Amino acid sequence: MTSQIINGKEIAATMRAEITSQVEEIKKKFHITPSLAVILVGNDPASEIYVSNKEKAAHFVGMNSIQFKLAADISESELIAKIEELNRDKKVHGILVQLPLPKHIDAKKVIHAIDYRKDVDGFHVINVGKLAIGEIEGAEKAMIPCTPLGCLHLLKSVKGEGLSGLKILVIGASNIVGRPLARLLMLEKCTVTIANKSTRDLKAECLQADVIIAAAGVPNLIKADMVKKDVVVIDVGINRLATKLVGDVDFENVKKVASAITPVPGGVGPMTISYLLKNTVECCLKLISN
Repeated sequence: MTSQIINGKEIAATMRAEITSQVEEIKKKFHITPSLAVILVGNDPASEIYVSNKEKAAHFVGMNSIQFKLAADISESELIAKIEELNRDKKVHGILVQLPLPKHIDAKKVIHAIDYRKDVDGFHVINVGKLAIGEIEGAEKAMIPCTPLGCLHLLKSVKGEGLSGLKILVIGASNIVGRPLARLLMLEKCTVTIANKSTRDLKAECLQADVIIAAAGVPNLIKADMVKKDVVVIDVGINRLATKLVGDVDFENVKKVASAITPVPGGVGPMTISYLLKNTVECCLKLISN
């Protein structure tokens, strides 16, 4: 059996073309350029790469991207003061603080200091609460985390809009991916099970699923004998081994069983960045309407 490789790069490129058109329309209609402020604390190499990729993507669609590189020993109060300054700046429509932060800084305090209307990551407690109660439509809808949105988009690219009734196993329950993704899938009327790397008999859980979304952060956790024929697999994992990046799924072997699977890299990652741009546009439009 030949598995469909879900090409996140191609789908994300289509999204970026649509976002470019939206940005142009906003510029013409309102004489405003959607602007994303990105705060990077310290000089973690992986974080620097992520921030650079986000900046390039923003410029590609015609947005402004403003980087603030702050010293690793900055105090928590100084960092929050910078965020509050950006909250007040009417030329800034989205604010992103690159995680992880140094250990002496409370990430929750920092995230909750961001104006929830500029919270492009969807991590602020108000946005989390709105998603929890299903407020995902209309002018006051939640900003939803980018990676869960990307996963849902990739799944619908294979299964179509009607996901109702699908048995979906989400492996990993982080606030960034697993929990918000599970809520999104529940709102789509899927039957959702949440597992983790310590789940007893994870194989049995996997074999029951129509769709497996792996976000546990464990290289090659999901093997071919753990999945049923024709399963759809979305691999969120990004794990750095000695010579390459791998996901949470043993791609080469699982693809022989699955009907569709995302690669790593080139699957979920490009979608996350495209939804960051989309969320920035949505924040901009909300702030204009207010």
